Amino acid sequence: MRILTVAFLVAASTAGADPVGITPDMMSVTVDTASGPVEIMREQDNDVVIEGDFARIARPCPNFCIQPMVPAPGVTPVGELEMLGFLTDPDVVVIDGRVRPDFETGAIPGAVNVPYTEAADRLGELGCEPDFDGWICDGEGVKSAALYCNGPWCGQSPTAARRMIEAGFPSEKLYYYRGGMQMWRMLGLTVTGE
Repeated sequence: MRILTVAFLVAASTAGADPVGITPDMMSVTVDTASGPVEIMREQDNDVVIEGDFARIARPCPNFCIQPMVPAPGVTPVGELEMLGFLTDPDVVVIDGRVRPDFETGAIPGAVNVPYTEAADRLGELGCEPDFDGWICDGEGVKSAALYCNGPWCGQSPTAARRMIEAGFPSEKLYYYRGGMQMWRMLGLTVTGE
């Protein structure tokens, strides 16, 4: 990995562009996905700008109201570096809480699509056991979940978090990336399908 990073830096320098790292010591993160390994890095074109729907900043509320940093008591808010860490952590599932058509327009590589409308019904995928009134989610094998959706104005993953908690999932095992796809794209990070 070190050799690739050095070679990449040399190639970027000779092209006249300053390399765009994730942190001063991290150029990329490789995550395993269902389609094979994917290298997540920032866009290297120093002149690129965000375009399309995610560039829109003035959307009427409702439906596009700003979401709180903590969607439910006990849920931990996180940023991009934590999300990158979760993508390589076998004890955490990164969940895209958007409806399938939104997911198909591009997602964080390695994320699992669990639309917010299905979140409370799919807790078995996190290691929970079904119960008469919901789920039992207190076993050693229960994974944590990091949720995201379209951005700070998207209510899909906050709704998923609340529904999961109501169904029996422990709030302390939930993480919320409020920045979502809008912030991910704004930072030029790799997106599926592009």
